[in-house]
This record gives sequence, structure tokens and C-alpha cells, in this order.
Amino acid sequence: MDVRPFWLAGRPATGDAELTVTNPYDGSVVAVCSVPTESQVAEAVAAAAAVRKEAAALPIHVRAEALAHVSRRLAERADEIAHLITEENGKPIFWARGEVNRAISTFRFAAEETRRQGGETMRLDTEAAATGRLAYISRVPHGPILAIAPFNFPLNLVAHKVAPAIAVGAPIIIKPAPATPVSSLVLGEILAETGLPEGMFSVLPVPNDRAAGLVDDPRLPVVSFTGSSPVGYAIMDRVPRKHVTLELGGNAAAVVLADADLDWAASRVALFSNYQAGQSCIAVQRVIVEESVHDDFVSRLVPAVEALVTGDPADEKTQVGPLVSVAAAERVEQWVNEAVAAGAHLLTGGTRDGATVAPTVLTDVPRDAKVSCEEVFGPVMIIQTVSGVDEAFAAVNDSKYGLQAGVFTRSLDNAFRANREIEAGGVIIGDVPSYRADQMPYGGVKESGAGREGLRSAMADFTYEKVMVLTGLTL
Repeated sequence: MDVRPFWLAGRPATGDAELTVTNPYDGSVVAVCSVPTESQVAEAVAAAAAVRKEAAALPIHVRAEALAHVSRRLAERADEIAHLITEENGKPIFWARGEVNRAISTFRFAAEETRRQGGETMRLDTEAAATGRLAYISRVPHGPILAIAPFNFPLNLVAHKVAPAIAVGAPIIIKPAPATPVSSLVLGEILAETGLPEGMFSVLPVPNDRAAGLVDDPRLPVVSFTGSSPVGYAIMDRVPRKHVTLELGGNAAAVVLADADLDWAASRVALFSNYQAGQSCIAVQRVIVEESVHDDFVSRLVPAVEALVTGDPADEKTQVGPLVSVAAAERVEQWVNEAVAAGAHLLTGGTRDGATVAPTVLTDVPRDAKVSCEEVFGPVMIIQTVSGVDEAFAAVNDSKYGLQAGVFTRSLDNAFRANREIEAGGVIIGDVPSYRADQMPYGGVKESGAGREGLRSAMADFTYEKVMVLTGLTL
């Protein structure tokens, strides 16, 4: 099998070590990727630092057309890339195609936002002392960005870092997840077609234990991290003077109130607790159901979960595939067993076959069980009964996380109350917390992170406001 090169300052390169990527479902070899040496990593960082001024000065049309090119090429190669995602990640091909389509949109949205960029003016002569003065306010990139990406969306979550970086004129170094580097390397191929300046991007599939050197490097003033809360906050604590954006975990709640459409709620909760095999930070983990409709809802939910097709991710019919590794599946199985041993009742699922965990529903789960208070990151949901709206929203907030929540209700009053009271970065009314439009602000509160993704929001995060004051004008 040919060794895939990495991308060093926009050029393909090979190092002195290799990384073998395997399919989580059957263990077959997907790709062998070259791993950069320490000196090559240093070269990539030096190139990013050297090009920072040229990158920031790139004309808007150059940035926008580069982003549009990536969007077009992803569309042209969509089927190929979707199958690569399925092979390296274990994601069912149905969901992999959806991820590619989202990445196409992400780069297209970024091209559109790039063309909308412009400074603003502010008259300062609101006081006599500032007569003749006008402020021009623009946004300037902080500098080169270190992007550390997770395995669960190996293309689109990388896109959410690369696209806004190019949009604002910031060089970027991408460190993909070691389990799923192939999608990032393919993105590197497409970026290399754009003619962006040398040093504008590098894709470096280094192991996690070498990431600290990149995090520490003062030439990379921005760190954009998506992953687990412990790792994210360790990075923030490590480099407190850097601009660190964190898109972290959650144990997302879906609230089902008495006025909800129970068939719709059950079908959506069943699917989106288990999509990506539950390996999404906004997958439904906690289901909070108003007591008066609890039995009716559960009688719809459990059959809907059991009807999901679990199996080979390459099969067009499969809805739930394997976790990223056997070790990840063993951890999820252990957490379920611990909850059952502590008194939880298993309504369905709870079994494991290799890296695949059957979609699982638990009830009567102790508050301190890991499947309740931590992020499962697997196809497991717990059901909690509440007396009414007050208790429901309090239960959502009874978590150290606050990424997104879903509320199934037909009441506009309950919708706006949920928006006021629920402590989360996003509240989805009438659907699961797993809904995300790629152009909208996305991020959390509490231990779910800091900063926002979603093109315009990320562009703001990667830049700072700069003010020029013009003096002696006749206004």
C-alpha cells in the first residue's frame, strides 16, 4: 500500500515514521500515512510565521475564490471522500455522505462571509473635543492558528477551523486525530490546488504526545481545539496568554413536555442518540420526560430504538455503526454495566460485539452514574421523569456541561422560557439537541467550552478589532 504524504507548508512531504489507519468495523488497513519529523514540524511552524503578513494582506477575492474552489472540489469528489470517512471512522455511509455535504456548505458559507468582510466607521465628534475625528474599525488576525481536530467528524470539524482561518487571512496548522487523519490529508490535496501562499496551511498527523510542542510554540498565538473537556482545559491552563477556543463535550438533554408530538419526539430521539454511534458531543444522552406522557413516550421510543439498523457501516441500510475502537466500546459497555449494578434498569441494548455497542436505553439511573453525569460518547441514553416544566429545565441545568439542549413542545411560551432558563450555548425547540446548521454560532457554556464556531463567529474569534482614528476631517 502506498504511503500517503502529509502537507508541509502547502507541499506534500514524507517523514521517517508511519501511521497505519484501520477500519474500526473489520480491522482492515485503510491507509498508511507518513508522520513528520520534529524538524519538519518546526519547518511548518516557521513557514506559517513567515507568511503571516502576506496572508493577512491577501485580497478578499483571493481568499473567497480559494474557499469556493475547495467547496467545488469536495462536491466533485464527494462519493470518494464519503467512503474514506466510513473506512477510517466507521461512520455509516449514510452519515458520511451527510458530513461531506456539510463540509461543502461550510466552505461555501465561508467564501460568502469572506466577501461580506469590511471595516466600519464611527464618527467621534459626539463631543466637542473630538471634532473632525473619525474612527475606522477593522478586524485583524491574531496570527497563525493551531487547529487540533477530533475523530468523530474528521472532515467537517476540520473544515470549521480551516475555512474561517483562510477567510480572515490566517495561516493554519492542522493536527488531525491519529485515528482519522486521511480526511484531513485529502483536504490538504484540495487546498494545494488553490494557489494559496506557501506556508498558508500544513497538515501534520503527529501523535497526541507530540501536540504539546505545537501548543507551546509562541509563533502559534491561537489554538482552536475540539475534543474532550479535560484535554481542552489542560490546553487552556497550559497557555493562558494565548487565544484559545474550545469546542468541548456535553451530555445533551432532550426534554419531552406533555404537549409534544410524541411520535416525532420518539423517532428523533431514537435516531439522534445513536447517530455516529453516539460519538457526537450533541448526541442525545439524557431524555427528560414529563410524567404525564412518560409511559406513552417510552412505548414509542424503545421500539424506535430497536428498529435501528446496526451493522456494517459500508451497507447503505446501516444507521448505527461501530465506535472508533474496541477500547472505546469496552469503556461504554463498562459504564452501562456500572449503572445497572447501581440500580438502573435496562430497557434495551447493553450488549457489545467488538467495537459495536447495541443502542441502549436505561431508566432509573442514579444521578452519580457516569452515564448520567459524564459524557458517554456512545449509543446510550437515559430516561428521567419530571413532574413539569420547572423540574424539566432544572434537570437540564443539573449538569457541568452546557452545549445544546432540545425541547419538544408546541408552546411558544415554553420555547422562550427554555431559551431564558436553560444554561446552554444553543436551545433547539421542537427537535433534538443534535441539530446544527453550519452557518450558525455553535459552542457551549460551563465545561462545554469557550468561543464559538460557525463561520462568522469563528472569523471573529480568530481576529481582533483594530481602530484607526483619522484627524482633521470635515465631516
